[in-house]
Amino acid sequence: MIRRSFLRMFLGAAAHTALPTAAIAAPARRILLQTSPLAGFQYHDGQALWPLLRTGSPLQLSREADNRHDPRAVAVLFMGRRIGYIPRIENTAISQLLDRGEKLSASVATLEESRNPWRRVSVAVELVA
Repeated sequence: MIRRSFLRMFLGAAAHTALPTAAIAAPARRILLQTSPLAGFQYHDGQALWPLLRTGSPLQLSREADNRHDPRAVAVLFMGRRIGYIPRIENTAISQLLDRGEKLSASVATLEESRNPWRRVSVAVELVA
């Protein structure tokens, strides 16, 4: 009888004890989708923000379905300011993933002091799974 009382008390207490969510949740996996040059760097705020950019700096992707030049346009922002776009020839998969609501992460892959604006910044885009 004492054993049953002990088990009932022990199991009852265990049922009301919860593990922290962080201990259970697995870390997010990141899958590199592509690395692309930044298009339009010279036409937007890229030059003004150049001194602040670092390799690995986080970037934001913003879908622009109403863009008159490219219906699959994906703008790239740094600190909330547009610094360019994912190139038109490389934006199909990213635009479709954003349209489906998938979680993507972007960051500065490379920086290069170059006169050619297409070589100045490259962007790494990852799927967060």
